Amino acid sequence: MGQRSRRYGLSRGVVDRTGVHGLQEALELLKTMAPARFDETVECSVQLGIDPRHSDQQVRGSISLPHGTGQARTVAVFAEGEAADAARQAGADHVGGDELIQQVQDGFMDFDVALATPSMMSRIGRLGRVLGPRGLMPSPKSGTVREDVGKAVGEFKAGRIEFRNDSGGNVHVPVGKLSFSVADLVQNVQALIEQLVRMKPPASKGKYLRKVYVCSTMNPAVQVELE
Repeated sequence: MGQRSRRYGLSRGVVDRTGVHGLQEALELLKTMAPARFDETVECSVQLGIDPRHSDQQVRGSISLPHGTGQARTVAVFAEGEAADAARQAGADHVGGDELIQQVQDGFMDFDVALATPSMMSRIGRLGRVLGPRGLMPSPKSGTVREDVGKAVGEFKAGRIEFRNDSGGNVHVPVGKLSFSVADLVQNVQALIEQLVRMKPPASKGKYLRKVYVCSTMNPAVQVELE
């Protein structure tokens, strides 16, 4: 690990590394740390009691946070005909069929979300090697394969976000900006936790929510007490 900045060191001094805080207190603590020169993203990281080696214990989905994420998102839509027209009218940044598929195969990745109609899935399957590792492959489980792609574009533009567990069984989700009020951040984190609880895989045994942390882009994480 490289050398930490002086500002990070000052913030680390604010955090009790062995301490666990209530959610509101943890988020208030983030706001007392040394500020960056930009509006930092606040992220919530949750350690889940799942075995990510098993397909029946994967956690993948999407959520519209009550107060959004504060981030502008670029949306690509694989669609044709009326569905493509609806996506464009809803504000999609990139829309197309075979031509867009070819662009992505050639290296085009200038988007944050990829949506597709069900009829396009047989054709975009070959993009799995490109989009999969980046978490961008459209999937019914994450709400990114839909007939109503126009409505989906509106939702993701308004702040709907996808998430999936990593190889360690953790989920990392942006829950707003540091400029958000503490009350808004609290509600966003609570909405995420409630969604994760609803998505608990039946095959997951034992304690499901193991640890929860919140952090901002340039500062250390604060552990949140699990009630």
